[in-house]
Amino acid sequence: MRDFSQDHRWLSINTATVRKQQGAEVPLARIIDQCAERGIRAISPWRDQVAAAGLDATARQLRAHGMELSGYCRGGFFPAADAAGLRAALDDNRRAIDEAKTLNAACLVLVVGALPGALDGAPHYTDLARARSEVVDGIAASLEYARQVGMPLAIEPLHPMQAADRACINTLEHALDICDALDPQRTGALGVALDVYHVWWDPKLQQQIARAGQERLLAYHVCDWRLPTRDLLSDRGMMGDGVIELKRIRQWVEAAGFAGYAEVEIFSALDWWQRSGDETLDTCIARHRSVV
Repeated sequence: MRDFSQDHRWLSINTATVRKQQGAEVPLARIIDQCAERGIRAISPWRDQVAAAGLDATARQLRAHGMELSGYCRGGFFPAADAAGLRAALDDNRRAIDEAKTLNAACLVLVVGALPGALDGAPHYTDLARARSEVVDGIAASLEYARQVGMPLAIEPLHPMQAADRACINTLEHALDICDALDPQRTGALGVALDVYHVWWDPKLQQQIARAGQERLLAYHVCDWRLPTRDLLSDRGMMGDGVIELKRIRQWVEAAGFAGYAEVEIFSALDWWQRSGDETLDTCIARHRSVV
């Protein structure tokens, strides 16, 4: 396993971690500068942040700092109430693929979606099997275009608590089953984004990480599971402040061939988003070296 204790060469910051600082929204350009000031070599930005900053301007700033993208957030949300909605989702994913390519991202992360309308509290249907079928069809259609432009797609399985509204793919095993069905040759065009917050509890995790192997492990996200968790969406813990066995999971991931960035992704409305970006980033560096 790689030694992270002496530097933070393999630390990436998902920009959700510091998009709010002391309760206020922070422009992406400022986040990039804050990371560059600390020698952080990679980020993973969100599409709405890039849209606000400007795609070309963001690409120029990243190049100026020599900064890489460990991933791009996000594509997905394939299920829809009708045919027009399904087409709109595919169009949006095509745009996301193009944006990721412009920014030279390592992959486009897919939060695949679930029951359409559920995020607003009014699902258009409750047939989870239908939603999962629409997810597979949507990934298959998007993969065809992604192959053409050379942008890998990374399915992110989400914790079962989000099966109804954000992602109906909830285990690494399920995500890999889809990968094997759509990319049986393991070409590297389709894989997974492994976020410890969503999968740490899975009794099959070690086995499925080994199954994924280097070709399927496209991104690796870290944070921690707080006790108590006060909000299931936006109360993630800083690494070392919870119960996830971070070093053990990274050992499994690296044994399977992953040698990329450990990307810190923390949604923390009650804690870290109330602090300064400087404090949060400095803590990320320290915890990357000590507990990741």
